[in-house]
Amino acid sequence: MKSFARRMLLSSALQLSLLALGMGISAFASAQTFPTRPIRLVVPFAPGGSTDIIARAVGDALGRQLGQPVIVENKAGGGGSVGALEVMRAPKDGYTIGMATVSTTAANPAINPKIGYDPIKDFTAITNIAATPNIIAVHPSFPAKDFKTFMAVLKANPGKYSYSSSGTGGIGHLQTELFKSLAGVYIVHIPYRGAGPALADTVGGQVSMIFDNLPSSLPFIKDGKLVPIVVAAPKRLAQLPNVPTFAEVGLAPVNRMAYYGLLGPAGMPKEIVDKYYAAVQKVVTDPAVLKRIEETGSIINVNGPEAFSKEIKAEYAVYKEVVAKQKLQLD
Repeated sequence: MKSFARRMLLSSALQLSLLALGMGISAFASAQTFPTRPIRLVVPFAPGGSTDIIARAVGDALGRQLGQPVIVENKAGGGGSVGALEVMRAPKDGYTIGMATVSTTAANPAINPKIGYDPIKDFTAITNIAATPNIIAVHPSFPAKDFKTFMAVLKANPGKYSYSSSGTGGIGHLQTELFKSLAGVYIVHIPYRGAGPALADTVGGQVSMIFDNLPSSLPFIKDGKLVPIVVAAPKRLAQLPNVPTFAEVGLAPVNRMAYYGLLGPAGMPKEIVDKYYAAVQKVVTDPAVLKRIEETGSIINVNGPEAFSKEIKAEYAVYKEVVAKQKLQLD
């Protein structure tokens, strides 16, 4: 009887091993033939912004490279968390991926303990695609037109001036708080429901300044409706050659650009991730795609799964520290 039970146990174990092997082979075969149907690219913000523009520019060309349509789907809300959660909950077969931004993978989760996802554990980093400089710009009525005077005014008047942001927990909010913590200045935060209204009130003079993506602010800077003070970029920008970078003025940790990359749910097969990365590398050599991305004021920065994963971890760590140091919380 014992011998029979042992044989049955061994038989069951063998069947389970063969089943697991079969599932592994099936998953590998599926990854090898990927994709065989259309792909969803989730944008965690409303249409029209830089994230959406880059997603659509890349999506069409990515579809051509992979041989299947890439359908861009906007899932706005919660500062990007609604779209991020959509990607997190998707099957890990590669047919649903999402756009990753600093707001969705670092700033927002750093300040919101109830956001519903861990930006490190709950996603598979695919690659960064592009990065956009950010800039501090002031209303023309502000009594400073250069960084040195700007700092002198702020230090002499703690709490007198205000800055606008797209909302509590957004990149504009936390990057300004990072600047404040390192520069030793106090500026009052005025959160808005979106970057558009925040920028409009800064241009209108209701708020003194904004830390904004360059593409949004640049038209107003060119029209003299905003004055550029300092920019977060690897080097001075051709459009604003007289504006220093944060690194130049001794605030290198603030010299962080906004990134736009691709991620999928945790556990995506490496073969599928590698296919995406290889396809994106080809996509950004397309002159039409390159032109469309550069028109947003962004710089191509395709870096691959490992480097992008490290980039996300670094940004998240920075803003977790900012939240703790500045004692920030959701309103």
